[in-house]
Amino acid sequence: MIVGLAPAAHGGNRTGRMFTGDSSGSWLIKALFKAGLANLPDSVSRDDGLALKNTYITAIVRCAPPKNKPSVQEISNCRPYLKQEIAMIKPKVFLTLGYLATNGLTDALGIRRQPFKHGAVYAVGDSWLVSS
Repeated sequence: MIVGLAPAAHGGNRTGRMFTGDSSGSWLIKALFKAGLANLPDSVSRDDGLALKNTYITAIVRCAPPKNKPSVQEISNCRPYLKQEIAMIKPKVFLTLGYLATNGLTDALGIRRQPFKHGAVYAVGDSWLVSS
């Protein structure tokens, strides 16, 4: 499960699919393609045929926040959705994209926040948390 901050206003918010149709998602989809986790090197719309393999992408908030900085209240309001996704997906590995995504995920999991460092790996119950 890849956990980002929010759908971008001109990408995921517009297309209805996280990390689709904007520059923030371009590098992610290319990396997933290179790793064999996506069938396409780019994603521009929700109908472009992108298929992910054993990968689920989500975010700690559900709409594009002003200046890409969600308030504590926005994060709190969206937390139940993230918790529900975690319960349904039961990920073995979490990859967080940034400091806020890392904190938002640990809060949703109900665990102590982990120090954010690029490439840090933490055991989280039966799963792993990798921060990027």
